Amino acid sequence: MAVLSIQSHVVYGYAGNTAAVFPLQRLGREVWAINTVEFSNHTGYGAWRGQVLGADLVRDLVTGLEERGVLSRCEAVLSGYLGDAGVGRAIIDAVNRVRKTSPGAVYCCDPVMGDVGRGFYVKPGIPEIFKNEVIGLADIITPNHFELEALTGIKVENFDEARRAINILHDQGPRVVLVTSYRGKENPPETPHIGMLVSDKTGVYHICTPELPLGAGMAGSGDLTASVFLSRYLENADVKQTLELVTGSVFGILQAVFGAESPKTEKPETPPELPIIRAQGELISPSSVFRAKKL
Repeated sequence: MAVLSIQSHVVYGYAGNTAAVFPLQRLGREVWAINTVEFSNHTGYGAWRGQVLGADLVRDLVTGLEERGVLSRCEAVLSGYLGDAGVGRAIIDAVNRVRKTSPGAVYCCDPVMGDVGRGFYVKPGIPEIFKNEVIGLADIITPNHFELEALTGIKVENFDEARRAINILHDQGPRVVLVTSYRGKENPPETPHIGMLVSDKTGVYHICTPELPLGAGMAGSGDLTASVFLSRYLENADVKQTLELVTGSVFGILQAVFGAESPKTEKPETPPELPIIRAQGELISPSSVFRAKKL
């Protein structure tokens, strides 16, 4: 069985499919990758080259898979950064075509739109397509804290407000909601932590880790999180266990950033990249263990 991953792609570094495909493969998944954009590097560098590949290409590639008769082997569809609203509709079409021959296929949507401190960084029309067309199709949705608020219109500052927002998403269709980069008031400011929440309608679980000094964050970490969460959930269908495994893996990979020695030729201002290859053991057996608590 395979995962169809429809996301952005960068030549250098890790974001979109470059942050998602190898973790899925390392966890034993066959991956069919379709790239929605092709950039030289992620946009956190401030400059990049490349282009949005467009909805027609996504549809054409899915048609090619359909013609090979392999869509029945697709266990899940994973989507991330869209590029434009047209690509979003091509992904909707892809999910529907997969489900025609593989009715049990899981759709995991990472609704990439923006982040706390940065606001929206996607083209107009993309937030609306997520809210009005995509969420209802997804089995799993993985918004960050900012995206949870954007999708639901609720200001989330504590567990109660988070639960209300998560339930709004459940009511629209997804049976699993994973909230990344959760920053509620429950964490005292003198002990900086960052958390995640997950719900499968039967309960909401919270987990947190020490917040690493990554500045504005780490490009690709959301893509990495969504891919590992999907793979682990396909294994066990247990959101608590999945949350604990993905937290350990992602924390271990992020922590490995600080063990890397920068090449002498690298400029000091160059943003660090996810050390996915060097720290790949964290995907299989995380060196840190974190426990989730039911709210």
